[in-house]
Amino acid sequence: MNSVCLIGRLTRDPDVRYGAESQTAVARFSIAIDRGRDRSGEKQTDFPNIVCFGKTAELVEKYVHKGRLVGIQGRIQTGSYVNKDGQKVYTTDVVADRVEFLDWGDRSEGGGGGGRDRSEEKDFDDVPAGFSKLTDDDIPF
Repeated sequence: MNSVCLIGRLTRDPDVRYGAESQTAVARFSIAIDRGRDRSGEKQTDFPNIVCFGKTAELVEKYVHKGRLVGIQGRIQTGSYVNKDGQKVYTTDVVADRVEFLDWGDRSEGGGGGGRDRSEEKDFDDVPAGFSKLTDDDIPF
């Protein structure tokens, strides 16, 4: 079985490219994951590379930026290529089937935790005329 579930913060904005022929979106980014402390008490962190395709990549491009907390579900994939110097380079990526956005707050506007300021939340029970209230099933991610 090859299954991975990770939670971490993006270390950089996603790099999104589109295939030349298929125009399929491909998003690449890495996340920081706390591993815990080693024997000397030093905090350790892992930085796995994540890649996702298609609609998932488009949503990542639109909604996810450096510092955001995300949950990743996917699989490990290894590969290799020959670099400019002729040396073989081995790669390990997490191919994400699912990316969950775990915080929505604007991290640039203080708060530090990335979450929403509960004191300024709006009541969304009132739906304007001509619109219908969304449910969780209506949201594509």
